[in-house]
Amino acid sequence: MDFALTEEQRAIQNAIERICSRFDDAYWLEKDRKGGFPHDFYDAFAAEGWLGICTAEAQGGAGLGITEAALMMRTISESGAGLSGCSAVHINIFGLNPVAVFGTEEQKERMIRPMAEGRAKACFAVTEPNTGLNTTQLKLRAEKRGDKYVVNGQKVWISTAQVADHLLLLARTTPLEEVSKPTEGLSLFYTRFDRDRIKVAEIEKMGRKAVDSNELFFEDFEIPEADRIGEEGQGFKYILHGMNPERVLIAAEAVGLGFAALRRAADYARERVVFNRPIGKNQSIQHPLAICQAELEAAWLLTMKAAWEYDNGLPCGASANMAKYLAGEAGYNACQTAVMTHGGFGYAKEYHVERYLRESLIPRIAPVSPQLALCFIAEKVLDLPKSY
Repeated sequence: MDFALTEEQRAIQNAIERICSRFDDAYWLEKDRKGGFPHDFYDAFAAEGWLGICTAEAQGGAGLGITEAALMMRTISESGAGLSGCSAVHINIFGLNPVAVFGTEEQKERMIRPMAEGRAKACFAVTEPNTGLNTTQLKLRAEKRGDKYVVNGQKVWISTAQVADHLLLLARTTPLEEVSKPTEGLSLFYTRFDRDRIKVAEIEKMGRKAVDSNELFFEDFEIPEADRIGEEGQGFKYILHGMNPERVLIAAEAVGLGFAALRRAADYARERVVFNRPIGKNQSIQHPLAICQAELEAAWLLTMKAAWEYDNGLPCGASANMAKYLAGEAGYNACQTAVMTHGGFGYAKEYHVERYLRESLIPRIAPVSPQLALCFIAEKVLDLPKSY
């Protein structure tokens, strides 16, 4: 058993660090204050081919695994870019995996290559106002009319919709009352974002201002049948293929953010002198930081285990959910501890840790709540009865 990074993985880490070094803390502080998608950051990754790290070489990508992608996302987050930087490129890494698995060769070339090369931006539209994580109850309707589908309804918490050229959309094509199982009757589409038929309302939120979150309103939005992925009514099954990689990546991002906060806290504790001694000499400062280090290291090991399982074609649902849960909690704990280590200065934007704390809530909440991750572990690992 070898825990060391390979030479190729170290090279990836170094390359990502070089790109991130061009976007310093001042850059992300300004983005946090004023908002606006970080196009220059996105373009820098596109120019060096990193947006297609997991994309097959046949579609213009590097053909690497989720392990390398997780390493990349941790490195971005740990640089100080945090969830703002990660969320700008997140969907390019995993988002079109259902297309890669279930799409036709024509669809793969038409849809995936522009994303891998950074020529197109997309958003992932699943969540609805009244369904939350209960995806099988989605109400947005895509009605088949000839060789197209007409879509009406709403989606909410859709990231990057302000800048997206395309959207990956899960819609109900057969009413819920007409299917034998609630997982049936949902279809997956990847299509052009028509702003004449999709109204976008940005949601004001507490963090990650650089990457927008939105509510979408569809009114007679038309999708060509050629933009449907796989069979009609099987979309729920298709999106499951992207869920475990997403949990691995969000876990890596949480770990990176936690380490960024921990680094700042340790630096401050060494330099800050109170009562004629560095505060880092006090065990009341040392021990919480040491606990955060241990928690983050443990979460990272489990994240790498889940990534390894996925890349080797092994069942990874349990590890992916455990990694997402542990990393979300560890990242949050590290960010909160960093703020407390700074004392009053931790509340000041110029020290950055308050921004990290706000962003650390994202990988706790999304893409699945801590409670549902625990429900999965209880049911699938401990063989306990399903609770919902």
